[in-house]
Amino acid sequence: MTDISSSEVGYGGVAGRIAAVTGAAQGIGRAVAEALLAGGARVALLDVRAPEDRLALDQADNTMFAECDVTSESSVDAAFSVVEAAWGPVDILVNNAGIFAIQPLEETDLGDWDQMMAVNLTGCFLCSKRVLPKMRERGWGRVISIGSSAGKTGGSKNAAAYGASKAGVMALAKAIATEYAPFGITSNALAPALINTDMVAGIADLADRIPVGRLGRPTDVAQAVLFLAGEQAEFITGEVMDVNGGFLID
Repeated sequence: MTDISSSEVGYGGVAGRIAAVTGAAQGIGRAVAEALLAGGARVALLDVRAPEDRLALDQADNTMFAECDVTSESSVDAAFSVVEAAWGPVDILVNNAGIFAIQPLEETDLGDWDQMMAVNLTGCFLCSKRVLPKMRERGWGRVISIGSSAGKTGGSKNAAAYGASKAGVMALAKAIATEYAPFGITSNALAPALINTDMVAGIADLADRIPVGRLGRPTDVAQAVLFLAGEQAEFITGEVMDVNGGFLID
């Protein structure tokens, strides 16, 4: 297990902030949490499953775990209430929780479709809706949502539900940016592709399709999040940043 306090950081501007990262038990979410923590933020890791080091997270002064099912409004409210009771309102929200499935369109039933939308898109909506009012009151906030290159292209073959959900995530990020820019809140999305995580296991054979010559790492996404979360990105909002090693250049 990676030491959550040891990540190297390339950007600043998050010290003293309160951050919440959904889907943070592993993969990209965990890397994002580590980067924000190393930058000086207090970080709440939200997930439906607790990480193996939950006890250590809860015993530290600057980390905590909160169980959160992003598809449930009551669960989202309860998780953020725990964070607020301990530290105060969230300054930085990273909407990372997501699921992925390869499934032909004709074999995708309504239940499959609804579940993909519930986790990937509705989860972003519920978490953003929960934190935005208090960000507005304080006149500062960062909402960063993890989309996908599939949201731009429709995805590789047999990923219609996933691609549609991620397109929605990125459109929602833009809508939040337009509505909340006057209140000191920025909203941006990332569009990663071919990041080497458990969720997309078995993609190593695609590395030769990436111009930079390797698969993406969770830390590549985390560093982009850290940049957008900091003061140096205060003039950037409503953007979708590609993190893909040149896999998709548009």
